[in-house]
Amino acid sequence: MNEVSAANHGRDLGTIVSELREQLKQFINTRIDVLKSELNETVGAIRVAIPLGIAALVFVLTAFLLFSAAVVTLVASAFTGNPYAWFFGLIIVAVLWVILAGIAAFFAYNAFRSKSVFPKRTLEVLKADKTWIQSEARTTYERAA
Repeated sequence: MNEVSAANHGRDLGTIVSELREQLKQFINTRIDVLKSELNETVGAIRVAIPLGIAALVFVLTAFLLFSAAVVTLVASAFTGNPYAWFFGLIIVAVLWVILAGIAAFFAYNAFRSKSVFPKRTLEVLKADKTWIQSEARTTYERAA
């Protein structure tokens, strides 16, 4: 008598299938719980970060506007006596900010493109589970044959 039938001796097929189904449910529930836990951690961090990010954005925007006004004043002073001094100052500073924004957007796009959005730990666990299940299925098939 081979090992598989000896280990299952005394149990009918319905019992074995029922146990397998229950183990599969537990397995899936565990993976779902891991995913939920990981997503809850992320949501918790976002809840803290959003108000702080908004406050930082308001302060940085205010500082940026004041700094821009100072730069425009400096550039306009280079055109002293010209009736369009302030116009030139505003245009030159605006072009400078557009160039800097384009450079920053390029780097931000590359940073987002290189990062994964899906939870990494969950993916790693699921890949390991897949490998384990394949290994177990192969071993069971070889024992039965």
